Amino acid sequence: MEWPNKLLEIFDDPLLDGVRPRVTPVTADDRMSQKLEEVRSWIASHGREPGQDGDLKEKMMWAAMTALRKKGLMN
Repeated sequence: MEWPNKLLEIFDDPLLDGVRPRVTPVTADDRMSQKLEEVRSWIASHGREPGQDGDLKEKMMWAAMTALRKKGLMN
């Protein structure tokens, strides 16, 4: 796609140097979905569910899994 010269001149204006697109904020649902994927990935790579007696990462996965189960998002 070719941009018209007038638009290219506008984009090259030094007043627009600091202008960036608005970043969409991460929602609670996005974070929950991401955590669900992390727990599922952990289970797939370790062949078992995380336990509360493992290393720090495993304990964090166990806590996340427990919270997701309480919300009914994991069985």
